[in-house]
Amino acid sequence: MSIATGRDREASMLLRQMPAFVQLTIPSICYMESFSALEDEVKRHNYFKQQLDNQISEANRDLTSQHARSLFFNLGQSRTDYERRLDDINLRLREAIEQLSQNGEMIALTANIIQESLNATIIVQDPTDNLILHCILNHARLHPTETKVFLSGNIKEFRQLPEVQDALQQAGVEKYFSRTEDFLGWLQSQS
Repeated sequence: MSIATGRDREASMLLRQMPAFVQLTIPSICYMESFSALEDEVKRHNYFKQQLDNQISEANRDLTSQHARSLFFNLGQSRTDYERRLDDINLRLREAIEQLSQNGEMIALTANIIQESLNATIIVQDPTDNLILHCILNHARLHPTETKVFLSGNIKEFRQLPEVQDALQQAGVEKYFSRTEDFLGWLQSQS
């Protein structure tokens, strides 16, 4: 979602210009999580749009305020820009998912991974992120000789919890990056 919401410009560039020696791997449930996050964004959008519409209507009905006309126009323009931003988010999400599905490896969610996430809970507060983490750990253990790094903007669950960092290191994940820019800097330093 950080690509879709425009918070990580470098991530979308990485997807478009993937170095041949880099293999992106993403748990399949992250696709579902991104669509769920988009649904939440649409709900927030619709709520805010309704509030804007109410204020636009009120400004239009105010015949005596010297500011009502300007407010009516500016809120109308804001509503249009807000609609366009949601269109941008939707388009960027779909483009990112398409690029990932074509150029990345998808970690399948298996019964064993689900059981492991239930039996060895690492991220107690967020079962979805716990399941994502177990997908990553399982995949990392299956590829012990490859250099592995983890890139996620979800700092709260993946960087701030020491038990998550420990589990990643034990599975052979050498580094965690919360920003694509930092990952690209590290990648460049490796060559």
